Amino acid sequence: MIPRYSLPGMKSVWADENKYQKWLKIELAVCEAWTQLGIIPYEDMALLNSAQLDLPRMEEIFQETHHDMTAFTRSITEKLGPEGRWIHLGLTSNDVIDTAAALQIIDAINIIEMDLNSLSNALQSSAIRYKDTTMMGRTHGVHAEPITFGLKLAIWHQEVLRHIQRLNEAKSGISVGKISGAVGTYATVSPELEERVCLQLGLQPAPISNQIIQRDRHAHLITTLALVAASLEKFATEIRHLQRTEVREAEEPFEEGQTGSSAMPHKRNPELSERVCGLARLIRGHSITALENVALWHERDISHSSAERIIIPDSFFALNYILNIFTGIIHGLRVYPDRMWQNLESSRGLVFSQRTLLALIAKGLSRESAYKLVQTNAMLSWDQGFDFRELLFSDSAVGEILTREELEEVFDYSYFTRHTDAIFNRLGWRTEK
Repeated sequence: MIPRYSLPGMKSVWADENKYQKWLKIELAVCEAWTQLGIIPYEDMALLNSAQLDLPRMEEIFQETHHDMTAFTRSITEKLGPEGRWIHLGLTSNDVIDTAAALQIIDAINIIEMDLNSLSNALQSSAIRYKDTTMMGRTHGVHAEPITFGLKLAIWHQEVLRHIQRLNEAKSGISVGKISGAVGTYATVSPELEERVCLQLGLQPAPISNQIIQRDRHAHLITTLALVAASLEKFATEIRHLQRTEVREAEEPFEEGQTGSSAMPHKRNPELSERVCGLARLIRGHSITALENVALWHERDISHSSAERIIIPDSFFALNYILNIFTGIIHGLRVYPDRMWQNLESSRGLVFSQRTLLALIAKGLSRESAYKLVQTNAMLSWDQGFDFRELLFSDSAVGEILTREELEEVFDYSYFTRHTDAIFNRLGWRTEK
């Protein structure tokens, strides 16, 4: 079954209501810290805790002020009594906005981490399943030497594990808040207040800031998401190649009743993998914008803000989506070992050229002479379609050095994959029979 892709978790993270609820959470955390420091009376704090978000009213005020933070604070304070004067005390907009964004980003990262773990598990299971499924390895798109399909998937698995580590590092870098005032000097607040607020929110205080949390942290995050997407594009591109009619060694799932073309009923296209590739490009583009956002004027300008409203949630949405798609592809992947074997044999033994070269060298022939001897026969096989093995058997120059029995030992497919178990053991997967 091809999974249906629903992203309610990610949608709720980036919903306006959730964002503004986090703004309110931070405003109240600041008021609580002011109370602990003896500025706000306890009885006022008790009343402030009843403050509620009113999105329709905030929108009405925004039409007048054209400033989201003043619209937000007014929509809160106009429903409070005199205690409302404490809301936003000593703060600048980005004390709230950047700190709240960190909380949203952490929630989004947690979802991506779960997605990556699901993909990791799917890849490991499939790698073990196809550990001994021999297939042609290709370099430059041309037959090279045999590998196994399990080894290909294991490489992908390890790449995903590295992304989990990178994402954890980016999460650490973004898990900071700032309550430091208009230019980061704590002129209207205090470092102690900031520490109290961040502790309550589960964040670290930014060691130093100006009006904003510095955007190298956000660039690190988005480029990390782009790296994950780049790997997904790499994996999906491989499946697209393997699904080509001329290759057809594997293909993404295709349900009964599904159609691949409005015109050609026979078509089974790798459209899921193509979708992964297309959206990976989108995320990669967002990483460039994130890098551009690092350089702002003086203590802060607003050029980054409008772009971030798009690139941060969109990067998370797109990555969440293609991670789910690709995990579904791996779970439902169709693999054709018989076709893999046919393709192995289609090069008429040429994959054994290096083994022949090494066998001749072991018998005392110089590398240059051995290479020329093997290549002469290999090119004849390429150009005229002769079987490489038969050419070597009938070549008297080869026969003077290697007996037929020694040549036959060279043509053993299992030789290429004899260390597969050792590689899997190195990954911590004990799979020997």
